[in-house]
Amino acid sequence: MEKPKIAQKAPYVLDLEPGTYYWCSCGKSNNQPFCDGSHKGSEFTPEKVEIEEKKKVALCGCKHSKNGAFCDGSHAKL
Repeated sequence: MEKPKIAQKAPYVLDLEPGTYYWCSCGKSNNQPFCDGSHKGSEFTPEKVEIEEKKKVALCGCKHSKNGAFCDGSHAKL
């Protein structure tokens, strides 16, 4: 099983507008924390994130969260 590249050992804290976003799960995107297609040819796929109303979110930067695209503090143990 391939391991994701750690993009950063902290979450990406963002104010997101309502809409659909695709979170990078491989860690290779140059558009972190969002997918830019760099996963092609790997076992990784981006995770769809639906935001219903404008809000602040903490998206995982280490790519090891057990909470999908959202930070669960896993970066503290890497």
